Amino acid sequence: MSTKLIIDTDPGVDDAFALALAAHSDDVDLLGVTSVFGNVGLAATTRNARRVLALCKRGDVPVAEGAARPLVHPHPHVAKYAHGADGLSGRAAALPEPERDVENGGAVRLLADLLESSAEPVTIAAIGPLTNVATLLAARPDLHDRIDRVVIMGGALLHGNTSAAAEFNIWSDPEAAARVLGGGEVPCVLVPMDLTYRCAVSTEWLDALASSGPVGAALTALTPDYLAHYRKALGWDGMVIHDAVAVAEAIRPGILTAEALPVSVETSFGPARGATVVDQRRPELRAETEVPGGGSTARVAVDTDLDALRVFLLDRLTLR
Repeated sequence: MSTKLIIDTDPGVDDAFALALAAHSDDVDLLGVTSVFGNVGLAATTRNARRVLALCKRGDVPVAEGAARPLVHPHPHVAKYAHGADGLSGRAAALPEPERDVENGGAVRLLADLLESSAEPVTIAAIGPLTNVATLLAARPDLHDRIDRVVIMGGALLHGNTSAAAEFNIWSDPEAAARVLGGGEVPCVLVPMDLTYRCAVSTEWLDALASSGPVGAALTALTPDYLAHYRKALGWDGMVIHDAVAVAEAIRPGILTAEALPVSVETSFGPARGATVVDQRRPELRAETEVPGGGSTARVAVDTDLDALRVFLLDRLTLR
C-alpha cells in the first residue's frame, strides 16, 4: 500500500533531499507540494521546490505557493547563513527549469482539494514553518479526519539552533506551531533536531550519493554552503539532513522510535520564544502535578537505528 503524501516545504538544501526522497519512493503517492517562507523568501522556496521536482522528473506533482510570512508577527530573518542566498548554496539555477506552472488558488486551496479528493487519509509532511498547515486546520475543520497524521520536522528537546532555546521551523512561526501542535485536532509526529543531528551524514555518504547517478550528483552539488555551516555546527566533516529524516518517517511509519508526550510551544517574546517544551517526565509524575496548559500530546521521535536510517535514505535517493 502506498502512502498518500503532501509535502509542505521551504527549500532549503535538506528540503531538496526530502523532496527527492519522496519523489523517488515507489511506495509513495506524492499528491502535491506546497511552499512556505522560511529558509529563504517565498518566491525562492517555490521555485526551488519546482526545480527539484523537475530534477526528479516529477512534473506530474502540483505545486502551490503558500504563506509569505508568519501568522501574526514579522519574521526576523531567513537562513541564508546555512542555505545560501538562493536556498541551495547559490546553485539553484543549475537544476532543470520547472516543468509545470504553479497552481492557482494558493497552498491552502491545494491542500484542501487534495484532501477532499483522496479516497484515503493523507499524511502531511510539514518540513518548514507551520503557517500553511495552521491556516488549513483553522479554515477547514471539516477536513481534519482526512489527515492521517502531520509529520513535523521541528522543535528541540535540549537546545535550539536559531536561538539557545528554539529550532528554526518552530521559531519562524511559533503561533502557527502552537495551533498545530497544541490544537489536538490531528495526530502529530514531531521530529526534533536532537534526533536529526544524530542522523547526520558524512562526506563519504555524500560521495556515495554523488557517484550514484545524475540525481545524486545534482543533489550533492547543492551542499557546499550547507556543508560549511554544519562543519561548524557539528565539529566534523558532515551535514544534517533534518527534513529527509522526517520524510523517512512519513514514508515508513515507525522507522523512528516515538513516544507520546505533552508538547507546548512558547509564544512569548522572551529568550525562549519558539521553544518546544516537551514533558518527558514519567506519566505517573505528570498525573500528580498536572497543570492547565500543559500541552497536547504528540508523538515525539526520540531514537532510531542510525545506520539503518542512513542506508534507507541512500537507497531511496540513489534510485535511477
